[in-house]
Amino acid sequence: MDYKEITEKAREVVNQAVVFIRKERERLRTEDIESKGKNDFVTKIDKGSELILVKGLKNILKDSGFIAEEGTSTEKGAVYNWIIDPIDGTTNMIHGAPPYSVSVALAENDKIVVGIVHEISKDECFYSWKDSVAYLNGKEIKVSKVTKVADSLIATGFPYTDYSLMSEFNKTMDFFMKNSHGLRRLGSAAVDLAYVASGRYDAFYEYGLKAWDVAAGSFILQQAGGL
Repeated sequence: MDYKEITEKAREVVNQAVVFIRKERERLRTEDIESKGKNDFVTKIDKGSELILVKGLKNILKDSGFIAEEGTSTEKGAVYNWIIDPIDGTTNMIHGAPPYSVSVALAENDKIVVGIVHEISKDECFYSWKDSVAYLNGKEIKVSKVTKVADSLIATGFPYTDYSLMSEFNKTMDFFMKNSHGLRRLGSAAVDLAYVASGRYDAFYEYGLKAWDVAAGSFILQQAGGL
């Protein structure tokens, strides 16, 4: 299996989705926005992006299946499965506030072997494949060398449906605000992980995330030398 070639082909498909999202974002209307739950939104742009991704990625690996946030395809592959978030940061996208991204990972027998996170606002593509280093727009990236919380900039994400751990979560924010360089919340877990991979952040934590939120970003982070 040529993981590099698969990654390059998958990046082309992801770029098609990015172009679509940029174009459709300019004409997004209120009536195009649906609610999946409290503060959990989906738009026709999410659905259109996922259709592009499913169709294009299927052409790369004919026998592959999908784990996709909007459920465009529920077909499971025996060996290979694409894990897709067509827009990670939909709420940001709705309001025209960066960042928001397309996140795509490929699992081989439940092990991630390809990861791509394309942040749309800055047109930054973070990616890696099995046995490779991690890249940002063609340049190698690595995690930071910071080892102490006191020297670190830390990212987090706020819960928007599950508030069962808010007391504990508030304690973490209190600690990191007082003992680090600062705490940041961007609204896209995939981008947060990619920023850790590139050394912009030193750590990221959040609870209640799904596979499509973290599969690609976590893999890229590890390929960049992180945990």
